[in-house]
Amino acid sequence: MKATDTRQIGRTSLSVTCLGLGGVFLARDAPRSEAEALIDRAYETGVRYFDTAPMYGLGESERRYNGPLSRLERSGFVVSTKVGRLLQEDVGGAEPWHFDFTRDGVLRSFETSLQRLGLDRVDILLVHDPDDHADQAIREAFPALIELREQGLVGAIGAGMNQWELELRFARELPLDCFLLAGRYTLLEQTALAEFLPHCEANGISVIAGGPYNSGILASDLDDTANYNYRTAPPEMLARARAIKAVCDRHGVPLKAAALQFILAHPAVAAVIPGAASVAEVEENARMIETPIPAALWAELKEAGLLDPAAPVPA
Repeated sequence: MKATDTRQIGRTSLSVTCLGLGGVFLARDAPRSEAEALIDRAYETGVRYFDTAPMYGLGESERRYNGPLSRLERSGFVVSTKVGRLLQEDVGGAEPWHFDFTRDGVLRSFETSLQRLGLDRVDILLVHDPDDHADQAIREAFPALIELREQGLVGAIGAGMNQWELELRFARELPLDCFLLAGRYTLLEQTALAEFLPHCEANGISVIAGGPYNSGILASDLDDTANYNYRTAPPEMLARARAIKAVCDRHGVPLKAAALQFILAHPAVAAVIPGAASVAEVEENARMIETPIPAALWAELKEAGLLDPAAPVPA
């Protein structure tokens, strides 16, 4: 497996590198020059898929992509961003942001994202976390995305969420191309395996895997402060992660390598998009994708009950 391997998004003409760059950490408290150097280095390592959202740093993640992407041939990379939250700077509101899944809100969000990114189109557009607004998203937000796709302003559409259940509903009811699913199909947790991923595979819908390290636990030293699902990991998850790491250690494989490569073994998954807070982390993610892993590691994880026995594993 190579970080530069490409996979098709749904039945569209888009292809993405199996390793992408998540844009959350680009908006951290660091000079913009550091973020731009990180993006440049990701491109140098072969990454051609870049994800972001207005919510990441209240627009700062999108703005930090602008400079590096403007120096590249437009046909040479894929960008995804999201709609569903309007920022104060876009609407003049009193709060930093608010949910808006109306047609007008989606179109306004899309327009301002293009301005921040410095682009005239977006390759993948996702409805962002419509957990408590599913019906409105189906009535208004997704039809607006379909319009943008028909106009050629967007190449593929879908939703980006931390749960698979609503994404499965959207997949069944709407003509979507892909989903960004964060944290629900990982080396630590495979809750999306039984229903969601088979439906996507059978219907030509691609899955982009966000949060491959389960918000940090699979990229940490696994001490008692490790994070899982955006909060301190519960004891049972920490124990499971430590048991998985012990198997990896016995086979001389970094936990991060197993985490990334496991996800990409599922045929419905087009890309995995770990975040990176430094150039070193960008380089490490690329190495982890390409680290050799013996088949015996996957067999031992399944035999120990640490991996769903039905989960595909790398050949």
